[in-house]
Amino acid sequence: MNYIIILIAGVALGWIMSSTRRKISFTSKQQREKEAGKEAIYGLLETNHPLTNNDVEVMLSISDATATRYFDELEKEGKVRQVGKTGRYVNYERI
Repeated sequence: MNYIIILIAGVALGWIMSSTRRKISFTSKQQREKEAGKEAIYGLLETNHPLTNNDVEVMLSISDATATRYFDELEKEGKVRQVGKTGRYVNYERI
């Protein structure tokens, strides 16, 4: 009876450990993709300025929400500045 309990506990622990490893590698992959996207936007700002959210969507084939999020993060990092308040009048330039 004790062997069965130990076996079940071992299987459960192994399953938990493997699912945690998968989650960590998935998160690190997302982080690498995000950093690559932000670097691509920053690189585009060297030659194309000012740059709009729609420009980035088309050039990098990403969604509107993703482009907005990347610009927000770059702005918080102090790498870009938003020009304009809302809508189609918003563009970004390098600082």
